[in-house]
Amino acid sequence: MLLMNLFRKRVQAYEKALVFQHGKLIDVLEPGLHWVSPFVKVIKYDVTELFYHATDLDLLLDDYPLSEKLDIIEVSDNQIAIEYKNGNFRKVLEAGRYTYWKDGLDLTHQIIDLNAIEVDKNISRKILHRPEVARYLTVHIIESYERGILHVEGQLTKQLEPGVYYFWKGEQNAIISKVDTRKQQVEVSGQELLTADKASVRMSLFAYYQVTDIMKALIETKDYYRQLYVILQLGLREYVGQYKLDELLDNKADIGPYIMDYARKRVTTLGVNLMDCGLRDIILPGDIKEIMNQVLLAEKKAQANLIMRREETASTRSLLNTAKLMSDNDMLFKLKEMEYMEKFADRVGQITVNGGGRVIDQLRELVGSK
Repeated sequence: MLLMNLFRKRVQAYEKALVFQHGKLIDVLEPGLHWVSPFVKVIKYDVTELFYHATDLDLLLDDYPLSEKLDIIEVSDNQIAIEYKNGNFRKVLEAGRYTYWKDGLDLTHQIIDLNAIEVDKNISRKILHRPEVARYLTVHIIESYERGILHVEGQLTKQLEPGVYYFWKGEQNAIISKVDTRKQQVEVSGQELLTADKASVRMSLFAYYQVTDIMKALIETKDYYRQLYVILQLGLREYVGQYKLDELLDNKADIGPYIMDYARKRVTTLGVNLMDCGLRDIILPGDIKEIMNQVLLAEKKAQANLIMRREETASTRSLLNTAKLMSDNDMLFKLKEMEYMEKFADRVGQITVNGGGRVIDQLRELVGSK
């Protein structure tokens, strides 16, 4: 008679059922055929899915030892949980409580504290690049030619060597400062300067430098590049102010060594090593340039006239020496006559020669009579 008042309930494989009486959990049914009272409520659950019930879970756990059949994952604020199924990434769980049947899916969870700042190296980098996880990360790359410094909440934490760094986006902010440690160039260009004689010139200077101490360059110095520029600029002004314009142009090769000596000790406080320095160009104002060109032209003309006079004197001296030799030597005079006769013959179209062996004498008489 009692069985006739019961109802038959079948719980399928991969299912479980909760039995409630007057809103209170009284039993959990495993897969199989069950006879239940008509005065109870039976709710079936798929064990392959997340467990959910409208009643607060704590109340269910107070009514019945349900925790023996459930896995409860607690994710606090500033935490996330990475869920794996059969060892493979499945999804990310945010703050909350997640409940699964123990004999359901093969799930494991890795709780991540977002306040830890740096990502644990035990977490696979492939997992970190998945979009579901990457939204909780900031990624910083320190190239092979760079060095970096990590600040957390305004506090210097440590120095970073080349590599890829992953940081969680939590309540604490991680800020990375980087500096290039390669050899670099700085140019101080278009400087309007006054010489000792109040002549205005425009100069451009270049220098090669390398950051050697990133703590001095990034922590102890504000904008080391700008301060390096100002040091070079002041050194150039100091040098130019010592000389007049002509002296400056004559000694322009000394500008680079002077600036190196002036700036090298000063830039060490910036964490920078000055490696080389030199003058790129000097630009004179239009009126001074025109005067300088006139002076240069006059000097070149004077040099040309001097050379011409030297050549004329040398030529006259040569002719005088030749005449003296010819007056003292008849044979040399005869050879010189023959040379001139040859030049004369080159300019005549046709010559008929008669007279036997006195041809040279006849030509001499002919030229002499004319």
